[in-house]
Amino acid sequence: MERKLKKMKIYNTLTGQKEEFVPIEEGKAGIYVCGPTVYNYIHIGNARPVCVFDVLRRYLEFIGYKVKFIQNYTDVNDKIIRQAKAENSTPEETALKYIGEYEKDARGLNVRPADVHPKVSLYMDKIIELISTLVEKGYAYESNGDVYYRTRKFKDYGKLSKQSLDDLIAGARVEVSEIKEDPLDFALWKSAGADEQHWDSPWSKGRPGWHIECSAMAKDCLGDTIDIHCGGKDLVFPHHENEIAQSEAATGKPFAHYWMHNGHINIDNKKMSKSAGNFFLTKDAAAKYGYETIRYLMIQAHYRMPMNYTAELLESCRASLDRLYNCKNTLKRAIANAGSGEPDTKALEMFSSRKQQFIDAMDDDLNTADALTAVFELVRSLNTMCADPSVSKEQLEAGSELFGSLTDVLGLLYERKDDEEIPAEVTELVNKRQEARKLRDFALADKLRDEIAALGYTVKETRQGTEIIKNS
Repeated sequence: MERKLKKMKIYNTLTGQKEEFVPIEEGKAGIYVCGPTVYNYIHIGNARPVCVFDVLRRYLEFIGYKVKFIQNYTDVNDKIIRQAKAENSTPEETALKYIGEYEKDARGLNVRPADVHPKVSLYMDKIIELISTLVEKGYAYESNGDVYYRTRKFKDYGKLSKQSLDDLIAGARVEVSEIKEDPLDFALWKSAGADEQHWDSPWSKGRPGWHIECSAMAKDCLGDTIDIHCGGKDLVFPHHENEIAQSEAATGKPFAHYWMHNGHINIDNKKMSKSAGNFFLTKDAAAKYGYETIRYLMIQAHYRMPMNYTAELLESCRASLDRLYNCKNTLKRAIANAGSGEPDTKALEMFSSRKQQFIDAMDDDLNTADALTAVFELVRSLNTMCADPSVSKEQLEAGSELFGSLTDVLGLLYERKDDEEIPAEVTELVNKRQEARKLRDFALADKLRDEIAALGYTVKETRQGTEIIKNS
């Protein structure tokens, strides 16, 4: 009998409400995430969708889906050309350089490689084919070697961003050009000079517009209609709106059933910008706080909510990670010293309850904040068990397995090596101190605390359990 997969609810930007995720094909999920334009290092704002949608992928796999995850590289772009000139390089060399730098950051953030990383430069035939289809259907036209999309012809334009054509005109968010039929029309193909990066096409030597690239790559990798399309909130308009218009005009089918967008990151309550001097690269933040702290930062709040990036918040994230690692290390030592025996029924029920709490949170539009609450409630219980010498190895192992599986869904507990773990001597003293406190032998507890301090560690009780901190 085939197991019925757990259903989660996703906030769909297209409809403006949470909807149960129903895939096109039962048991499978196709996800397309807009990847980086590779002209520079990624900043911390870029890191948020990278981490968040990696968690989405991990969670869907956790509850039984077979996921096909696509993330593109935009390696053909005017920004790349400008950066190449500044670096006295070629656009191709610059793109390859920053793809490599992105992948370093992604590995640091424990982001799994996509099943396919399509590159625009390798998709010119598909892009030209898609533009040709739009021209043939009357949705696009050539003008002086450029090709433009007839925005007004697509009746549902604005359905994702909830903007009318009149609103767009009033807001003057469009480029006025004499070679366009309508100021609202956007470029699908742009002609280029002989000395510029270009490809041959039926219209001119040139290169594609930004929006058509993702339409072509998504279609080729996942078909005419995809399950979930993801990206930052800043991409809703015009990028994703234009993707919908292009793709649905070409195929006559819905482009994506679900649209997920993460919120912005502000710096000390201000929009991040180079001119304001509050622009932080992911690699620079990681050099100070560690990549894993950055990843934790990205998932400690609900993905749709705006986030305020501060040094205080990063320190808090690092402290939370410390508590998770302390639990991991304490479990390891306790298991090594525990005797064999059947797990307690109440403990197994508690494990099941914490797992369900985690699943309920994640099923509610990927609520990683509440999922972390479930993890820390598990941590508190596990720390108590580790301090009890009567708890069996089998029970601790069951708890450790659950703890490991939940943190793995979140992509945590990967960065610190064994040599950074708390020494066995310290862990043993902490366990003895917990037992002394349990027996209300506070004099012994204080003595053990001093012994722990002499070894270079501080022990304190928190709402999440016992915390062991290495003194600086």
